[in-house]
Amino acid sequence: MLRKFLVMLTSAAAVPIVVHAQTEAPQRPATSDHRSFPTPQTVEGQPIETRPPEKADDKPLFPGQTRAPYHRGPDYKLTLITDKLHLPWCIAFLPSGKFLITEKELPGAMRIVSVDGTISSPLTGMEALAETGPLGLLDVALDPQFSTNKRVFFTFFNREKEGYSNTFVARATLDEADLALKEVAIIFRGTPEHEIKVFSEKQGGRIAFGGDGNLFVSMGDRDKNVPWQVAQDKGNDLGKIIHIKPDGSPAPDNPYLNTPGVKPEIWAYGIRSPEGLAFDPKTGKLWETEHGPRGGDELNLIERGKNYGWPVITHGIDYPGTPIGEGITAKEGMEQPVYYWDPVIAPSGLAFYRGRLFPQWKDSVFVGALRGQMLDRLTLKDDRVVSEEALLVDLKSRIRDVRVAPDGTVYVLTENRAMGGTSAFYKITPN
Repeated sequence: MLRKFLVMLTSAAAVPIVVHAQTEAPQRPATSDHRSFPTPQTVEGQPIETRPPEKADDKPLFPGQTRAPYHRGPDYKLTLITDKLHLPWCIAFLPSGKFLITEKELPGAMRIVSVDGTISSPLTGMEALAETGPLGLLDVALDPQFSTNKRVFFTFFNREKEGYSNTFVARATLDEADLALKEVAIIFRGTPEHEIKVFSEKQGGRIAFGGDGNLFVSMGDRDKNVPWQVAQDKGNDLGKIIHIKPDGSPAPDNPYLNTPGVKPEIWAYGIRSPEGLAFDPKTGKLWETEHGPRGGDELNLIERGKNYGWPVITHGIDYPGTPIGEGITAKEGMEQPVYYWDPVIAPSGLAFYRGRLFPQWKDSVFVGALRGQMLDRLTLKDDRVVSEEALLVDLKSRIRDVRVAPDGTVYVLTENRAMGGTSAFYKITPN
């Protein structure tokens, strides 16, 4: 039976376009970087990945660590909200029912989008942050007490007078009626050990609020595609998950608060290029997705003080095709990914499904894929992946972010750099 999903254009006419996704879909065209990506396999019980791994000698270290079996989930309906965004990066849900969306570059903008697809002008108030040049916006998250304090936190990057900056964390008060951010202030500045001539690569920047109201923020290692050891050096913020209070100071339960030579904001380290960061609302555990080099994209369970291995261990290889370091995938004292992809899918946004609209998705985690041009749905059981399903493959678009609304609706952002950055915003509901 063919799966059907409905793409509805949000316009005055609201003309529906019905698309049929075939069980065995045709080969997809080349992606925007001119490298083909095959359509995932949809054979029950077999992995969706059919290509050989980049790291030819690699083997998973426990069952289900990679190439989990395909299992088909429920049918769904896909509705287009708008296709007029420019390189959007993240979604936040406002109590008004509207959406707060960031556009990455350049210059970055934050906009409010209505359910009918109406897009606001860029929010004002960030001008002072861009004194040294245009800034790029990354994540935005509402304060847990947003209903009373109207406060938002966001990450960005911009040029500094001497070289390039690292990732910044800022906060502001949102005035939705005036389309403005007020009382804007930088609360945290990442500190690279060395000046790196990379502006917008491997910035990290995802925000996840802990139950105590403190922030976890992912920080990329900005390696310019040449592996280096900064993620293993706890004297800088590169390649780390940091944990800070709303004023930007280190959280009181951090593992290295009183360790000489170590950044007190560090929660975990050994990270390469983190693109997704989210808590599982069922277990309270923190998870992260990150890009590997050639092979070795990862889904990690992030825990206090743990070392996630980059670049000492990896399930990938270097871009020229050579081993990274000693070419090892495991070492004592370094954490294994719960799941990895080889070849890569370039994982992006991360979201857990605990809603009621799709009972069959209740144990799912969604991973957007940029290179893979799909929404990857993984089923978890006891913190292990037991099945995988590729969704939205017919869009042929890079999936930048995925979020689950309080009512169980799933929202995704796509980006298309090959078409001048024109991108789209969709919602997924039951068919």
